[in-house]
Amino acid sequence: MYIIIGALIVLGSIIGGYLLEHGNLHVLLQPAELVIIGGAALGTIFIANPLHTIIGIFKGLIGALKGSPYNAAFYLEQLKMLNDVFVYARKHGMAKLESDLDEPEKSQVFSKYPKFLADHHALHFFCDTVRMAISGGVGHLELDQLMELDIEVHHHEGGEPVAALTSVADSLPGLGIVAAVLGVVITMGSIGGPPEEVGHKVAAALVGTFLGILMCYGFFGPLASNMSKINEAHGQYLNMLRMGVLAFIKGMPPSLAVEFARRSIPPHLRPSFKDTEATLKGAAKAAA
Repeated sequence: MYIIIGALIVLGSIIGGYLLEHGNLHVLLQPAELVIIGGAALGTIFIANPLHTIIGIFKGLIGALKGSPYNAAFYLEQLKMLNDVFVYARKHGMAKLESDLDEPEKSQVFSKYPKFLADHHALHFFCDTVRMAISGGVGHLELDQLMELDIEVHHHEGGEPVAALTSVADSLPGLGIVAAVLGVVITMGSIGGPPEEVGHKVAAALVGTFLGILMCYGFFGPLASNMSKINEAHGQYLNMLRMGVLAFIKGMPPSLAVEFARRSIPPHLRPSFKDTEATLKGAAKAAA
């Protein structure tokens, strides 16, 4: 939603200022320039990146348009999920969790949390770590190192589409110049014709430079920045799971392990202590 609002502000400001100077909007409608710049930009994506990065770019753009799913309500639900798992493990024993970890979609514990199940990386991150703890022979320090490594690798992989889109954004002004040069070449072929026709072709050529710069700094650059922030937010979510699991594996009671997880949430998204306590107590009453 905010991306759409921002795009409308960018376009409204530019077009509004242009019209205030009595500009002709028809001159800005240059489909050929868009084909040159857009097609060349798309081609550079395929030249510079492997398939999984290209897929990541398009998935990241769709995710950016949907907006970040990480808000206070989301984190409150995840804290409730952690509490349910920890209470279940404390009551029935860690070994009882193995069947739930092997098939979380069929688990009575995890099936209540579709958002957690939908995030396959977070699901595997959590289940694999707890499974390692159940298997024994692995200390909490080693498990912490494993989780840190997993988060670092995932963060690096999530950053590849961002870097690729940033490179495309940086190339757009240059591609706009390419479109403008081609427009000048066409204009030179019309020298000697009516002044109105020559003027129109010169304007069309300059629109290529305008579009390249606008697409870079007005759209693709900010979109890459938005994707980067969502990638950071996902890393913070994984870190929240890490802190909760680590605290429980160390032998802390479920309520304290959940509090460790809550304190690791960024302050502007962190549910309050009262809200968390009320949610966990409500869940405990429902289970009873």
